[in-house]
Amino acid sequence: MRLRSFAGKRPRFGQRVFLASTAVVVGDVELADDVSVWYGAVIRADLNEVRVGTRSNIQDNAVIHVDTDAPTHVGEDVTVGHSAILHGCRVENGALVGMHATVLNGAVVGEGSLVAAGALVPPGMQVPPGMLVAGVPAKVVRPVKDEERERVRAGLVHYLELKSRYLAEEEQEKELACLSDWEKLL
Repeated sequence: MRLRSFAGKRPRFGQRVFLASTAVVVGDVELADDVSVWYGAVIRADLNEVRVGTRSNIQDNAVIHVDTDAPTHVGEDVTVGHSAILHGCRVENGALVGMHATVLNGAVVGEGSLVAAGALVPPGMQVPPGMLVAGVPAKVVRPVKDEERERVRAGLVHYLELKSRYLAEEEQEKELACLSDWEKLL
């Protein structure tokens, strides 16, 4: 089962949300308009809330979880890369969390910041807006460059377009299934 209520809380979705067939969303999760959650991703809000802002994408095999005293909030226009882990943290608007990166309890990834692939943002770390962090544990490396910002924006557009294509194909498949059922009745 890919959607599940827990402790009386159920996932809620805005408009034009794409949820891949193998993604799992549990409990007090809110996905805003135009969010995409890709194959194998797990968003589990069983102990606290998870909020994902408009146009954000949660890529394949990413995990978003919470702690009893630490919700997870993902802002608007955020990219969470393949196999990244967000746990009880906040990722602000326009940030990118790279592939296999981990952001732990109480950490805040500032607006427009980049967390490098494989980085570990330790509990409570405050990543300043517009900075690149890398390493284990993560350290501030430098300000994000203009060309990196542009790549992040291009990636967001790519995932929005891809999400729309997937949703359109799902709609076509539903229509074909209805036609097939109708034909069986004839």
